[in-house]
Amino acid sequence: QVQLVESGGGLVQAGGSLRLSCVVSGSIFSMNDMNWHRQAPGQQRELVARITTDGRTNYVDSVKGRFTISRDNAKNTVYLQMNSLKPEDTAVYYCNGDIRRRGAVGWTDYWGQGTQVTVSS
Repeated sequence: QVQLVESGGGLVQAGGSLRLSCVVSGSIFSMNDMNWHRQAPGQQRELVARITTDGRTNYVDSVKGRFTISRDNAKNTVYLQMNSLKPEDTAVYYCNGDIRRRGAVGWTDYWGQGTQVTVSS
């Protein structure tokens, strides 16, 4: 089985920083594109950042220039460095991506359980 576990969330003042981690565990053959999503109270989940297998990144406009997604394939870990945080960044942040298990034929989309980020004003 494959599991994604997020960590690093917490309470921070506006202008502060947090670094989220997503550790992928299990019998992993490879990780395809990996993403960070977030869901604010009463809002739909939105894609925040994506990183491809070769390191290309994409961000939603609202976080561009403030957030940085990265990956360490050797550690099966994806990171989201969040700087200059704003109250509107408050949400539960989820890691997800397409992952191939060892011995599996194809790719499966996995989601973590999320980590809470709260930015106070």
